[in-house]
Amino acid sequence: MTARRQGYDGIVVTTPVTIPYVRYATQAAHWWLGQALRELVVESGVDKDDIDGMCVSSFTLMPDTAVGLTQHLGMSPRWLDHIPMGGASGVVGLRRAARAVQAGDASVVACLAGDANHVDSFRNTVSGFSRFAQDGTYPYGAGGPNASFALLTRYYMNNYGATREDFGKMCVDQRTNALGNPNALMKKPLTLQQYMDARVITDPIHLFDCVMPCAGADAFLVMHESRAQDLGLPYVRILSTIERHNAWKKDPIQYRGGWTKDCAEFYALAGIEPKDVDVMQAYDDYPVINFMQIEDLGFCEKGEAPQFVREHTLTSDGSFPFNTNGGQLSTGQAGAAGGYLGLVETLRQLTDAAGKCQVADANIGLVSGFGMINYDRGLCTAAALLARSNA
Repeated sequence: MTARRQGYDGIVVTTPVTIPYVRYATQAAHWWLGQALRELVVESGVDKDDIDGMCVSSFTLMPDTAVGLTQHLGMSPRWLDHIPMGGASGVVGLRRAARAVQAGDASVVACLAGDANHVDSFRNTVSGFSRFAQDGTYPYGAGGPNASFALLTRYYMNNYGATREDFGKMCVDQRTNALGNPNALMKKPLTLQQYMDARVITDPIHLFDCVMPCAGADAFLVMHESRAQDLGLPYVRILSTIERHNAWKKDPIQYRGGWTKDCAEFYALAGIEPKDVDVMQAYDDYPVINFMQIEDLGFCEKGEAPQFVREHTLTSDGSFPFNTNGGQLSTGQAGAAGGYLGLVETLRQLTDAAGKCQVADANIGLVSGFGMINYDRGLCTAAALLARSNA
């Protein structure tokens, strides 16, 4: 029997920070994570020694894990977690940190994600990513995620009628959003013609369907609402969260994610419906995954995302504000920090701190995570519904 989910009353999320992304950097992941911790301390006013919980996600922290990082940062947490789940890391970290505070295992948890990007970092990460990939795809020359996502994209296009123009519309709108984000690495507008003319990477994936690896870090704090109020910090409430791993394992090819297994319960716990969501941030290493998340989280039926995208404008001032900071496709993918990108943006949206990306009257935000492409599919899915403190 499945246990009944409990709410998160009295637990809040605050202090989104971003260490600006750069294409390449010589600093180690430890430096990026340390800078993120420093910014959390400066922005929140919480003394470092009062942060008694820490959650870490990074692909390039090796040979250290989160426990090794504590010595580098001079921390002595009584609760610690290391979440190597890529694009699902932000939501999963939020969930576990919130439960730790709720249970009294920690009073303030710093959730940190960041990665270095040296010249060979991405190649080294890919080469050791998983045993499935090493044994099942690399011997055939299919190194990295491009080939796997090309397979998923082609299947989706063939079965649901999506076109490159549909994916392009999404990418163009996200680039428009990125122009208002000072941390985005893509600084030039993107036209649909430029998208269509871009060189092939792995058919049907072209250049602007792929994220650009970079270095950077994102972070946030989880604490009791009373603590945030005493500190005078803007914060958001947690309405509901879900995570699921290796869902639909018998599907011959991935066309849906684990969100579908928990979607009804996800909204029921929050007491809302998809139509009540004001802004959505989805993990977007490739456009097809955005389409899956829009469908699997209840905004349209399976196979209807192409039409949904045709009928909506996805810019921050559009009819369906989506990846309002540009997402990874136009901001960059700072390794595991890519899994935090949508979460920190949602925190900013719901506290009126999103600057030129701000969505008017944004009261409820949805953050969706997807991660760990392993041979032929992504294994991790997660989502969170967050609300403005007075909503």
